Amino acid sequence: MENTITENTPNIIEYKGVDIVNGSNLILKDVSFSIREGEFVYLLGKVGSGKTSIISSLIGEIPIKKGEASICGFNLRKLKKRQIPYLRRSVGVVFQDFQLLMDRSVYANLEFVLKATGWKDKKAMETKINGVLSDVGMLYKSHKMPHQLSGGEQQRVAIARALLNNPKVILADEPTGNLDQETTYGIMELLLSINRNQKPAVILITHNKEVHNRYPARTLICDNMQCSEYEDAIEIDFSLLG
Repeated sequence: MENTITENTPNIIEYKGVDIVNGSNLILKDVSFSIREGEFVYLLGKVGSGKTSIISSLIGEIPIKKGEASICGFNLRKLKKRQIPYLRRSVGVVFQDFQLLMDRSVYANLEFVLKATGWKDKKAMETKINGVLSDVGMLYKSHKMPHQLSGGEQQRVAIARALLNNPKVILADEPTGNLDQETTYGIMELLLSINRNQKPAVILITHNKEVHNRYPARTLICDNMQCSEYEDAIEIDFSLLG
């Protein structure tokens, strides 16, 4: 995967000695990693190993109480509740199950998000929505209801939704988990194109060995309450990741 990230590229995410605790449960301990602006990184691990907890901590759902953590200029250790909506405007999230509103059209799904994040100018919203739908190849299906779309098309809409506020980071949690192989590769090509052209950092969780091998990139692995970089990403034994 072509990448122009250098040592001089600033970090957009930085964790140092972070414990991730959900309720009273210690999920991961002493987590330390950094991700540069525009970088593409895989996050791998067994079910329950803490991958989604990292995602949740990055968007302020799980508070950071030990260590140092920052994303998009927000100090997660000192994050106030009133800051969380502003943080989430800087971060786009893509889910395995799409999480579209099934009672409204593609266009209305995206309009709902813009209104919820403070947009008011109807013309500006129309321009933005048409722009992101064009980016993902769904402009001419904006009138469709989600149930009228294929799984791949629904995921493209979900990616468009994640792009609405020009995120500096995209967190993709198993975005191809419910898709066939051909559609999976199409979604991966789309995410890589967005990463290359619009320059958000992308963290992608996957259990798909073919995806990881076809599109190799820097890889973090959650295992045994640790999150560490895997140096020889091509040789990862996916059978151990469950």
